[in-house]
Amino acid sequence: MGILAGKKILVTGVLTDASIAFHIARLAQEQGATVILSSYGRVMSLTTRIAGRLPQPAPIIELDVTNDADLEALESRVREHVDGLDGVVHSIGFAPEAALGGNFLNTEWADVATAMQVSAYSFKSLAMATRPLFKGGASIVGLDFDATVAWPKYDWMGVAKAALESTSRYLARDLGAENIRVNLVAAGPIKTMAAKSIPGFSDFEEVWNSRSPLAWDVTDPVPAAQAAVALLSDWFPKTTGEIIHVDGGVHAMG
Repeated sequence: MGILAGKKILVTGVLTDASIAFHIARLAQEQGATVILSSYGRVMSLTTRIAGRLPQPAPIIELDVTNDADLEALESRVREHVDGLDGVVHSIGFAPEAALGGNFLNTEWADVATAMQVSAYSFKSLAMATRPLFKGGASIVGLDFDATVAWPKYDWMGVAKAALESTSRYLARDLGAENIRVNLVAAGPIKTMAAKSIPGFSDFEEVWNSRSPLAWDVTDPVPAAQAAVALLSDWFPKTTGEIIHVDGGVHAMG
């Protein structure tokens, strides 16, 4: 019996087997959960291919978190496979090229707005779209990158992550009465598809190599995935509005 035995979990953002989301889905299945994946548009084929590497088959439903029609249809699409959900993983983030790479002072609002909607507001959108599927409580887990400092070249994505962190606290406040827990996992840098779009990603690797008390491996997404799976389980029944750092300890160093 795994720690997610009998639970039904929706995991977004599975694109490659290097992603944290993929390993959350894999570990969730290994811990007894029924997993549903979401994808959309042109990346649906990527998700379909990678889903074949999971221990068990996982249905894939259409979901673009910026599309109101998809959000409205999410409940019925999920119910085609399961009768409800016990957990949701938000592994969604994007910023246009103009919003990254040291261009902070020159970024136009349209690009900032895209980063904010996809990377932060979508956390609230996903929570509300899945809310009718929760019976007696649930766990919502988002993936974060420490937003307490200004990182080189991270620019408006850093601002979006700060908004994500704040959004998680407000969701925890407003959904707590329904026994819905909302938490984030702030992972250190991992070489994922999303990381490849960040100019100067190697700078992060240098920071972690020099400052992390625990050895950090940018090619290993499993520790962050394990934290997410733990938060999805019943082992954190009274934890909400929290940010669990899985970064080797860098966030705590002076």
